Amino acid sequence: MVRVQLFFRGLLLAACTLVGAQVAVAEDEQPNGWSVCNHTSYVIESATGRAEGDGVVVGGWTRTKPGECGLLQAGVLTPGVHYLYSRSSGAHRGGRRVWGGEFPLCVDPAGTFSVESTDDCGQMGLEERKFRPVLIETRNRWTTTLTETEDYNAGQAQAAGIQRLLSDAGIFSGAIDGYIGSRTRGAIRSFLTSQNLSADLDDSDLIDVLEGAGKARAESVGLMLCNRTPNRIWSAIARRRGEGWQSRGWWLLESGGCARAIDEPLVQSEYYVYGEMEADGYDWTLKNAREPFCVSGPRFVVNGRQNCEASAYRTGQFIATPAPKDRKLVFEFFERDFDRGDTGE
Repeated sequence: MVRVQLFFRGLLLAACTLVGAQVAVAEDEQPNGWSVCNHTSYVIESATGRAEGDGVVVGGWTRTKPGECGLLQAGVLTPGVHYLYSRSSGAHRGGRRVWGGEFPLCVDPAGTFSVESTDDCGQMGLEERKFRPVLIETRNRWTTTLTETEDYNAGQAQAAGIQRLLSDAGIFSGAIDGYIGSRTRGAIRSFLTSQNLSADLDDSDLIDVLEGAGKARAESVGLMLCNRTPNRIWSAIARRRGEGWQSRGWWLLESGGCARAIDEPLVQSEYYVYGEMEADGYDWTLKNAREPFCVSGPRFVVNGRQNCEASAYRTGQFIATPAPKDRKLVFEFFERDFDRGDTGE
């Protein structure tokens, strides 16, 4: 699994990185304190950590819309290393995007919190997430900017955020490019009309409404993978596509975390999942997995399930899920489901 880990960590740093403007804020309008500016097309929720005594106090979540900035910590700053973990809103399709690092701290993923992190997050009813260290060098104002592969400025990020949320809500299928053209404007008009909302609704309020619509849609359909173990899991899925089969991965599931692997109504009866759990220096695989599909070290989409090795893939053993109900399914990985095994990586 080493190749997968290296690839995914590189992807987090290249495609969804903390970039940084880890310098003092020049704009007079920013308040004193530590701010985060969102130059992505995602609504983002951030948690922070700061040293206090012999421990680290962690708090969240600060929500920032595309193109906007949010205050993570108000007032006078203590120069030194702080910590930041950010995730995309649950309204967005394709699972949570993460802007983080490798420093483990405890969070409450479900709501606002402020706690002192411990070595055993589960004992406190919390979950572990991997934060990124941020070196703050001033006492007044500091800004960290979140970006993705596309180099959006603030205005483009807001426009791209509207486009993405329109897509997440099932209203728009055009390009997410940060430019509001006639097709995007038409989709916005149709959405506002369908919701009996004013055509004069400003863009910031429009994002709020669209996020709500995206969350409602995400909760009503699709396949959700959830990790109920104390360890990381790398997961993949397989299903029929057209006349054949398709396997797809990877979704990285932190302990207690979930990812939406399919964002559309489940109309078939056959779905399969694959899991590798990191524990004790080994990759543990699912005990009763007997269905062969192709998987790869890097992130992959493979059409067909035959002759995997001949196509430079490897064969992974998947397990059938229960049948979906009401067009949706939540599949949970438990520690009892895994055996230590050789994955061939």
